[in-house]
Amino acid sequence: MSRTAARVLDDFLVAAARAGDRAAFARLARRWHPKLVAHAWRLAGNRADADDAAQAGWIEIAAGLRGLRDERAFAAWAYRIVSRRCARTIGAAVRARSLGDELAAQPHGEAADPGASLDAARLRAAIRGLPPEQRAAVALFYFEELSVAETAVALEVPTGTVKTRLMHARRKLRAHLEGAGQ
Repeated sequence: MSRTAARVLDDFLVAAARAGDRAAFARLARRWHPKLVAHAWRLAGNRADADDAAQAGWIEIAAGLRGLRDERAFAAWAYRIVSRRCARTIGAAVRARSLGDELAAQPHGEAADPGASLDAARLRAAIRGLPPEQRAAVALFYFEELSVAETAVALEVPTGTVKTRLMHARRKLRAHLEGAGQ
């Protein structure tokens, strides 16, 4: 399905779900749940927290969907909800652990997928090394293919801030990958 056709389908499903069509909401959830879990995983860093954030996000989405005025804003709105849930989860984890526990919990190496290339593994490692704000901007803009404006809405920052975060992230990624290639 082309990106345009997918957006039209999503817009229809959101409009129908807002009108109370439960089957449309279920189909919307089936289409978007994997995307929201993937986004949460990139932010939270582990599957359990990602699943929890996405599930809690769906509760909030279901409760607030009728208040969404523009169905085209659904993607940015849903990503923003899940991003907030991840921020809460991460904040709670940081408060619950001491600095030593936090350092011990950090991964010490890249466990590449069996068929993944070395460059892809280095890129994933470099992205994980970005500050959370830059990692979120990169994830939404490049992986989820949101526009700069949609990414700004999802992250609740001005578009100029998204552009700046993307610029700094690209510089850091380029430096990391060029440095690793030597």
